[in-house]
Amino acid sequence: MNFRIGQGYDVHRLAEGETLWLGGILILHHKGTVAHSDGDVVIHAICDAILGAAKLGDIGTNFPDTSSEFKNIDSKILLDKSYQLAQKKGYEIVNIDCTINAQQPKLKPFIPEMEMVMAKLLQIDVDQISVKATTTEKLGFEGREEGISVNAVVLLKKL
Repeated sequence: MNFRIGQGYDVHRLAEGETLWLGGILILHHKGTVAHSDGDVVIHAICDAILGAAKLGDIGTNFPDTSSEFKNIDSKILLDKSYQLAQKKGYEIVNIDCTINAQQPKLKPFIPEMEMVMAKLLQIDVDQISVKATTTEKLGFEGREEGISVNAVVLLKKL
């Protein structure tokens, strides 16, 4: 079998009055992400990992933030489109692992729902996707609550 690993990273600034979408779900918080789309950093990092593993470029190349087509788009649509592109090249997801770096809000209670939403969208078993969250012990831009970042890794296999 032909396996390919992709790595993704995304970061967005946080601001008062914006919405906070993470892993396909809306999380009520006084700050949200500033972005061209809905700013779902979890999904964006996973998209980059899928696209990278399939050698399809990155999220910015495939869905540019200079295009009005993607203004305020639901990132779940971008995830679906990214996976469809990989599937057209004959790949399927083996597993996804990602880590959210954010001081606040505490995300542990939301993780099972994030995993379920993304697994359903990708038509994979929920055991194939792992979402973790960590603080940065109040260090860096995440620790100061200026932004949020996500690292993601995806393993694809050729059918």
